Order: sequence, then structure tokens, then C-alpha cells
Amino acid sequence: MKQMTLPQLVMNAADQFGEAVAIQEAHQQFTFNELNALRIQSCQAFIAAGIEKGDRVAIWAPNVAEWVIAAIGLHSAGGVLVPINTRMKGSEAAFIINNSGAKLLFTVAGFLDIDYPKMLADQEMPALEAMILLRDPDDGAGQKDSDALMSWTSFLVMAEQVTPSEAEQRAASVMPEDTMDIMFTSGTTGKPKGVISAHGQNIECFTHWSNTVGLRSSDNYLIINPFFHSFGYKAGWLAAIIQGAKILPVLSFDLDKVLAQIEQDKVSMLPGPPTIYQSILAHPKRAEYDLSSLRLAVTGAAAVPVALIDKMRNDLGFESVVTAYGLTETCGVVTICRADDSAELISTTSGRAMPGVEVKCVALDGTLVPIGEPGEICVRGYNLMQGYFNNPAATAETIDADGWLHTGDVGILDEQGYLKITDRLKDMIISGGFNVYPAEIENGLANIDGVVQSAVIGIADERMGEVPKAYIVKAQGSDLDEQQVIDWCRGNMANYKVPRAVEFIEVMPLNASGKIVKGELRQRA
Repeated sequence: MKQMTLPQLVMNAADQFGEAVAIQEAHQQFTFNELNALRIQSCQAFIAAGIEKGDRVAIWAPNVAEWVIAAIGLHSAGGVLVPINTRMKGSEAAFIINNSGAKLLFTVAGFLDIDYPKMLADQEMPALEAMILLRDPDDGAGQKDSDALMSWTSFLVMAEQVTPSEAEQRAASVMPEDTMDIMFTSGTTGKPKGVISAHGQNIECFTHWSNTVGLRSSDNYLIINPFFHSFGYKAGWLAAIIQGAKILPVLSFDLDKVLAQIEQDKVSMLPGPPTIYQSILAHPKRAEYDLSSLRLAVTGAAAVPVALIDKMRNDLGFESVVTAYGLTETCGVVTICRADDSAELISTTSGRAMPGVEVKCVALDGTLVPIGEPGEICVRGYNLMQGYFNNPAATAETIDADGWLHTGDVGILDEQGYLKITDRLKDMIISGGFNVYPAEIENGLANIDGVVQSAVIGIADERMGEVPKAYIVKAQGSDLDEQQVIDWCRGNMANYKVPRAVEFIEVMPLNASGKIVKGELRQRA
């Protein structure tokens, strides 16, 4: 298929879907025509703010309509989007802002009891020129314009300094191969790496994705998955714009509010991790809500029991339930189930390769393993990242000379090309759908007085799938205890990284080369 850019996509959506509602929130809604007009206005404001093609701009905010408008305006100005995880602490967000060289930050303050600018108050961010509050003070932001802090309204007023035709010329200069976003994913080295993706590959990937899952223009799409994540951004509002579906952003997950909104807004598309559907099924007053509009579910990021697929179809009335597998380095998708697959196939596999994508499993020496045998999952196709931002060494380690991306995940391919994920070569933990890298937590634990050595593993958890557990060797005479460690982590790490348990041990199990043998710790756990 011919690749296109985000500004072209939004223009096409306006032509095709016009006065249909593109985004709806409790207090505001925008048609596709209005969304395109706001794209141009936002693009004008970005140009007035000095954003050139290739400049990076970060967004650190929950799911609100202004998030989307800022992103599509930025993309039209040729800027590069850097989403930041809303669960991060100030130092974690500052690392991404500094590493990406972001010139502007769009965020919220005093909103949902979170003040992101305040969290950054003591951080050094030399390249950052301004912060813009996506929700104005009368919307709950609680702050007025200052030298370093601007309201969304004031930002859009800057559009008057640039003509619409200048904005359209800038948008027309954006090419499908230009960088659309840099999404930071943690690495086994403990520091997040920026994954570079281009306009054309993102849009092609999620055109295939939305066609495969069966997303339609008539769908009301409740986006619970956060916009900072591929699931809420690319498989979320981007896919909705591609197909002309109505975007219903969820600010923060509240099960009673979600059930009420499904009934009120006749929600038909509801993706998310398995825990969302398990929570709905277990809700004591579920029968009091009309959930008959539910049609389409897309899940993954954790094991999905066969019984859950059956209940989603029979008890919740979903016509279609599909699972998928992907990673940030592949625009978010590698394989996906098809709507007519059996419950057992959807539960036990992550589907087969997307159109235009190749998947193979290899042994440690790089040779192909036989069908049905486990090996490292390797991917090749148009959906592979352009590389890690400012990190050619890490890029070369991940993508080999033949263009295969080595995922670090272990899987088994069957005769039909369906992929079953069995293990991870890398030390990653998946907790509630979030990737957690022990090395990153261990780097943090090293800052606690009394910690001599630490090792983090994943332990099973009924709700989250896995949670981190820390093993610590402490300094002689230290009175450090489990609660002190957990409290420090809560103050310095995103909550999904915080160890749920801490065990102090006298000595770490080491191999001959002095590396910690985590297999022994897992057996101990």
C-alpha cells in the first residue's frame, strides 16, 4: 500500500467522515472537520513557537482530546512526538526530556491531583524552552501563564502569527519516511532507549491492524489504554482516525464509570489487558448495566485463559475477540489473531504475522529452529524501527546485517505460522501490561543507603500477571528493612516498577564469571 503522512491522514478523514464526531469527552466534542481545522491551527502555533522539522516535543499527560490535537499539530509542523509515561516520577521524565532534546513539554498541573511541572521543578533540562498546560486553569489546571508555563489557549493564540497557508506548506513538506515519534522503552542496561518510527510505517501498520481486527467507522472506541503507549496512541486514536471511528478518551480507569459509559455512549470497541475484562465480568452489579453495544475486544500483554475468551463472547457479548503480540521497536505490532480463530487459538497463541511482516524463531547461534521448537523471535518488515535515537551501538545489537530485529523473546511457530510466546531471553517482567526491566530497578536500588547488591526478578501475581521482587544484600550493621526500601522506590519510581516484596539475603548466587544466577532466585521465590 502507498504510505502517507499523519497530516494527509487527518485531511483524508475530514474529507471522508466530515461532520461525524471524531473525539467526544464529557464537556466537549469535535467532528473530523473540526479536528482538521484544529490540526492546522495547532500547526500554526508550533511554527510560531519556533518548531522546525525534526524538532522533538514531549507530551506528559493523561488521555485528553488536547493530547491528540497537540500531537497532530506537531506532526503537521514536521515535529517529532515524544510521549512520556504518566506514571513516571520527575527524574525519570527529565531523563527522557533531556535524552530526546525536547524543546517543548505539553503537560497538566493540579489535574487528577497530579502536578507534573512541580515534579520537574528541581530537574535540570537545558534544552526545554517552555511548558504548555493542555488543560486551561478553568479546566482544573490551577495555574496562570508565567515565563515558563503557558496555557493551551495562549499557545493556540500564537497561531495568529502564522498564516494557515504557511502551515499547509509545512504539512505538505512532511514525507512518509520522516520521523513521526520517538517512544522510549526501557532496556536491559537500565536506561530507557528512544525508538524512532516514521509516519508511513506507523500508518501502514495500523491500517493493517484496524482492518484485521475489524474496526469500523460506526464504532465508538473507548480508549482506556494510555496515549503514551502504542496501545492507546497507535492502536488507539491513530487507528480510530484511520477508520473514522469515534474516540472516547478515558482520563483515569474507574470500573463503575467505564460500565456507565459503555451504556451511555454505546461503546462497541473496548481493547485492553485481560484484567479489564476480568474486572467487568467480576463486577457484582454488571447486570444492571446495558453492555449490549460491545462488539470488538483486542487484548494481549499477558496470558489470556481460554475460559476468559469464552466468557467475553458468551457473557459480555463480544462478537470478536483477538490477541496480538508486538513491541515498541516494531511500531507496536508483529502478529495478530484473526476474528474467526477459535477460543483456544486466541488464548494459546498471539496470532500470525501481519501482512508484509516476516517472523522466524532462531537458536542462539542464529540458525533456524524446526517448526514447533522454541527459539528467539526475530522480525523483519516495513514495521521495524528506524533505530534507537542517538544510539547506533544498541541499534546494531538489535537489528542484524540481514535486517532481522532480534526481540529477545522466545517463542514457537506452528505449521500455520501462529506464534506462541514461551519465555524471554531478556530479563523483562510484564506487570499489568507494562514492560519492567530489572536492571532499571536495580540501578535505582543502588542509591539506597545500606544496599550493597540487589537482584530483581518477576514473581507471579493473579491481578498483574507478574510483579517485581527484590533480593538485597545489605551493608554490615545496616538496619534497612523491607518497608524502607519499598517507600524509597515509591518516591523515586513509577508504581509498576516498585518491588512488591523485598527479601534480604546474606550472599547472592553467582556463576563462575561473577554474574548473579537469577534462575536460583526464581527457584527460591
